[in-house]
Amino acid sequence: MTGGEKALKGLRVIELGSLIGGPFCATLMAEFGAEVIKVEDPKVGDAARYVGKVVDGTSSYFAYLARNKKCITLDLRASAGQELLKRLVLSADVVIENFRVDTLKTWNLDYAVLAAINPRLVLAHVSGFGQYGPYRNRLAFDRIATAFAGQDYITGFPDRPPTRPGGALADYITGLFCTVGVMFAIYYRDFNSGKGQEIDLALYEGIFRLMNQVEEYGLWGIVPERMGNANPQIAPAEAFLTKDKQWIVINAGTDNVWKRLIGVMGREDLDRNPKFHTQRSRAENQRELHPLIAAWVGGIDLQDLLERLERRQVPATKINNIADIFHDPHVRARENIIETVLKSGRMFATTGIVPKLSESPGRVEFTAPSLGAHNDQIYKELMGISDDECKRLKDAGII
Repeated sequence: MTGGEKALKGLRVIELGSLIGGPFCATLMAEFGAEVIKVEDPKVGDAARYVGKVVDGTSSYFAYLARNKKCITLDLRASAGQELLKRLVLSADVVIENFRVDTLKTWNLDYAVLAAINPRLVLAHVSGFGQYGPYRNRLAFDRIATAFAGQDYITGFPDRPPTRPGGALADYITGLFCTVGVMFAIYYRDFNSGKGQEIDLALYEGIFRLMNQVEEYGLWGIVPERMGNANPQIAPAEAFLTKDKQWIVINAGTDNVWKRLIGVMGREDLDRNPKFHTQRSRAENQRELHPLIAAWVGGIDLQDLLERLERRQVPATKINNIADIFHDPHVRARENIIETVLKSGRMFATTGIVPKLSESPGRVEFTAPSLGAHNDQIYKELMGISDDECKRLKDAGII
């Protein structure tokens, strides 16, 4: 989807920090038209620049994480750097930071100081355990967050150790919640109070919010354990191995879909078994149910099986790897993978924009800039700093 006005046109965001939790929020905002100014240390830049394989001088990981952002360098540890940031904040709507707790206060850049300069400013904090609470000074990364939140405990098989979920889920979910919080705060400022506010996010909170364990534990003391691929409330919703050794997931959790599945199987008799007649009974007896389905699936090749299930509208899919997804026609049709161009002219495949807005869609305009690529534009053109002063600041290591 192309064309249309940018949804966040006119919004200026300053990004402080590194890696994912805070920066991913800024990435999403940049994709929908906000002017994001990413501030990096003049000597090393964002650590994400060096994570994983490198292409055109930066990691492929950073190439998408910093897309659409204007990158400047600024030493926030130096008083001169702090003063420059205060000048930049004058025209900003949002500051996003994911330093250790109280780092901004140490630099005399906490919310009280910044709000005095710009009362409409929204300041979003992302940290391991939040700005307050007994653990506020603890360090945390994604791996710590998923373990603390209890996600690792329920991931894996009963006879195996707790397992981390694939991908940096806590980091990215935190970035999503940060985006939601920023947009709430901007709406409140623009349509209610006229003033900015602070947003406080702990890295473990987003994934914990989505786990839905508190209610059952509070009421009945239920502690969920590892169940492998099984779903305690829904069956069948399991992975099965086909005749040609491909993995498929079949999800027939509702009564109507269940009846369609056993119709495809030619096993309508299963619905007359009280163990499998209702959604609850199937979930309770899934250890008996799944082997019956596995035996049937194991006698059919993947493509044949998918076609049979699709004809009867039974939800199913091959378990894809990235090579499958990369060449999938549906993924390409929805622009979930798009082609862009690196600075060298090399084509670069990257994930597309989510969500898709009909009138003001997001877009990828460029991949990650080099360190300090926009110094002249921001310091000279936006802030009006002279060439001589910029040279002096650069020679002093401030920018």
